[in-house]
Amino acid sequence: MEEEEKIETWTIDELVALTETVQTAEIEYSGKMLPVQWCELTEAEEPKMSVPDANLSADEQNAHYADIASKRMQAMINKANGKNSEGTTITEESWALLPTSLRWNISNTVMSGKEKANADF
Repeated sequence: MEEEEKIETWTIDELVALTETVQTAEIEYSGKMLPVQWCELTEAEEPKMSVPDANLSADEQNAHYADIASKRMQAMINKANGKNSEGTTITEESWALLPTSLRWNISNTVMSGKEKANADF
């Protein structure tokens, strides 16, 4: 007989607490590890999203959405840095200087809620 996998159910209090919890992960990049931290955002903390002008080229529209995604990641990282300054590895200034492939790796890890991410605070 196969065991059923028990799936836990979130409570509203647990979900709300995530917006105040610093989450961490270590991301491998080019053979080295980079610790990162972030916090979930409430709707009020989300960067303002705008729709690009329909007359823009597809590349310009994609750049617009990439900018919004980048601002969202910066806001999530900045919030965690404010709550746990000792864990700061990425600042708003350094985010723009990171290799694009690393930024995508960080974004994918944070947005996918990978299992290796831990709630520390």
